[in-house]
Amino acid sequence: MEAALAALADPVRLTLVRELAGSDEWSRSCGSFDVPVGKAALSHHFSVLRGAGLVEQRDEGPRRVNRLRRTEFDARFPGLLALVLRTDPR
Repeated sequence: MEAALAALADPVRLTLVRELAGSDEWSRSCGSFDVPVGKAALSHHFSVLRGAGLVEQRDEGPRRVNRLRRTEFDARFPGLLALVLRTDPR
């Protein structure tokens, strides 16, 4: 749980997770996210999310696409992802 919370504490990674949550699985390539970081930093952020078990990636031709591992993550940490994805701060 510590790795997951650390991964989600970063605003860029939180943005990535929230955008993935609102997208169809395997529909978002790494370069399709509007985040204020370069390619190397974005690669690092995805690495942290993969290490925490939040994201899965696969190559489709020249693109690397992503999916949020919502079902797997919810089974391991019930309710945590739903709490993080809430837009209402209460």
